[in-house]
Amino acid sequence: MTKIYSFTVPVEADIVDAFCLMQKGFTDQFAYYAKERPVRCLGLGRCVALPSLEDAECAYEGPVREAAVFFSFNRFDAENPAPADELFSSFPQLRFMLPEIVLLENERGRFLQVNSLGPVYPGRVERFLRLCADAPARTRVTVPYRLEDDSREEWRRAMASASAAIEAGRVQKVVLSRRKRLVAEHPFSSKDLLVNLIDGDARGTVILYRYADVFFCGCTPELLVRKRGQQVESMCLAGTCPAGADEAERAELAAALMADPKNRAEHDYVVRFVREVFNRVCYDVDVPDEPQIMSLEHVQHLHTPAVAHVLEGVNLWDLVGDLHPTPATAGLPVGEAMMLLRSIEAYNRGFYVGTAGFVDAEGDGEFSVALRTGVFDGEVGWVYAGCGIVGASDADAEFDEIDLKLKTVLSAFEGE
Repeated sequence: MTKIYSFTVPVEADIVDAFCLMQKGFTDQFAYYAKERPVRCLGLGRCVALPSLEDAECAYEGPVREAAVFFSFNRFDAENPAPADELFSSFPQLRFMLPEIVLLENERGRFLQVNSLGPVYPGRVERFLRLCADAPARTRVTVPYRLEDDSREEWRRAMASASAAIEAGRVQKVVLSRRKRLVAEHPFSSKDLLVNLIDGDARGTVILYRYADVFFCGCTPELLVRKRGQQVESMCLAGTCPAGADEAERAELAAALMADPKNRAEHDYVVRFVREVFNRVCYDVDVPDEPQIMSLEHVQHLHTPAVAHVLEGVNLWDLVGDLHPTPATAGLPVGEAMMLLRSIEAYNRGFYVGTAGFVDAEGDGEFSVALRTGVFDGEVGWVYAGCGIVGASDADAEFDEIDLKLKTVLSAFEGE
């Protein structure tokens, strides 16, 4: 059993400004920042990493009791025998990581949390509080870059392999991805990209995991699962169209997406999967029959929310394992689709479309699917996006759809 001491105190500062000031002193960095709601955790340093939260005992100190926050970033296919690229390979295989410092913003306010394996030294808290109070307003930086194009012909060959597997009845759907290599004109930091994603036009949840000189980040629209007490939420996200140049075109494209049999079928695979999982481990399950439209900066998606109450004894990590990967990131049947991806895709996806999130010491938290993401070393990197392939899919249309999705992670390089 590992005993953890966690000291929490309220702060008035903007937590992103405070993070930007303090981050230079820490090589490990974490972020889970929902832009539309106060579910925001920014972590610095690593106090301890644990394989299970059952191994932790928390002693709380300070004027406020906020449960200690553990971050968790997990690979899409951890059992894939193909080696990941040198950037993803540099990340350790860890499950629950407790930072030394966590800046929190939730419905109760803003907080500074200091974690330690011994009683928290008051001088550390005082020093970090001074830094929070003195943090200047953050600024955005544009980072010029170039992308090295991937091959449309290779994509067509991958699509042909996927289509052959669908026609043979091996799978009903498979989710293929593309990656592009990015080369920056000058060095950039994890802080630069984090600020641009938080303050820019990308919609969703900003995620960041930095280990030493390498970092993984992006802004994902897809919640995997959220747990608060016995209540849980998820979402079904599949089916895509462009955002449109104006509101009239946006509405026209959204209506066409709702009426499109190919996209509705692709979406329904995910709805049935999530409903089946929730019916197995939850009660009071509510998954609507008709989807909604989720409108983002560059694309629109079919979206169906799912809510339920989880059965006693089922924890958040169990739910993550039951729900990931969904047919929206792998295909259907999920296991067969993942085996197919190992043979079709020329690279190991690493954290791309893996799970990213946090869980607190009381078992509550949330995880998102790591869509619209990239991995970088501060000079070069890879950006990723994908799309679902069914029998009616067109190779060139899907290729172009991925280019639209890549715009989200590339917005991390756009300053004011």
